Amino acid sequence: MTFLWPEMLWLLLLVPAFVAVYLLLLRRKQRAALRYANLGVFMAATGAAQRIRRHLPPVLFLIALILMIAAIARPAAVVTLPSAYQTVILAMDVSGSMKATDVDPSRIAAAQNAARAFVNDLPSRTRIGIVSFAATASVVQPPTGNRDDILAAIDRFQLQRGTAVGSAILVSLKTLFPDAEFDLRRANPRDDSKKGSPLDPAQKQDKAAFKPVPPGSDAGAVIILLTDGQTTMGPDPIEAARMAADRGIRVYTVGVGTTRGELIGAEGWSMRVRLDETSLKAIANVTQGEYFSAGTATELKKVYESLNSKLVFEKKETEITALVAAAAAVFALLAAFLSVLWFSRIL
Repeated sequence: MTFLWPEMLWLLLLVPAFVAVYLLLLRRKQRAALRYANLGVFMAATGAAQRIRRHLPPVLFLIALILMIAAIARPAAVVTLPSAYQTVILAMDVSGSMKATDVDPSRIAAAQNAARAFVNDLPSRTRIGIVSFAATASVVQPPTGNRDDILAAIDRFQLQRGTAVGSAILVSLKTLFPDAEFDLRRANPRDDSKKGSPLDPAQKQDKAAFKPVPPGSDAGAVIILLTDGQTTMGPDPIEAARMAADRGIRVYTVGVGTTRGELIGAEGWSMRVRLDETSLKAIANVTQGEYFSAGTATELKKVYESLNSKLVFEKKETEITALVAAAAAVFALLAAFLSVLWFSRIL
């Protein structure tokens, strides 16, 4: 346990003083009783049971006093509480590589099935938005609590060419921060790097326009990126992840497919599509998120179940002043009740 105002703990030095005053008053009462009372009556009145009754209310009140001082110091402790995440953005890959069948029945079908189960399991208070991406990214369902609309958006996915993971992250950020400006320019056609093109200087001006926060510090929103990770165009996904980190947004990445991959083709061309775990792990690390591998449909469902538990419950340091103050009140009321019950007076 820690304290937000530890300097107030100096008030605990008053506790020994209260104990000393109580003992002094108790001794004076005993002397007065011996002076005017019959010795036999006095001994009977000060038996073991009577001594316990006499001292129990003051002891309970002393405990209440200690707890009240602790409450003044604003205690905090690491506890497991319902997460404060209120908005979840599901960014789902609909590029051509998602038709690969190394995940049964296919990557996209398995992803859709698991996404539906994930949406149904989230608390009703959570707003969910859907972003789909291929060569470009777009919001197919703004954040809403209507589960029917969310599921309908997932069912409408159609596969397209190209994969812009960076654009998916930026569009998700734009959904969470509508007033922020992000560069969504497409990659230079001559740049065939799988890492995508870097963000231009205009992007850096947006960084300077606000004060960055610690990565993962925003408990109000989270992005879940589901893809095979093979970026072919668009903004650099690592740079986009840094922008998410600067805004405190965690990006949980889910890799769909296998590292061995599968050969797919159409209209006279073919290519092997493999799961790019390296880039997905890097995105998660930059944003203080976590990477999950989903090589099969069963694993993918387990990944979403794991994400659901992470989003619903979270261990965090939380101020517990109210709990300590409530405990102090209980002890104080109990002390007063016993004192009135046994001695017809409050302490």
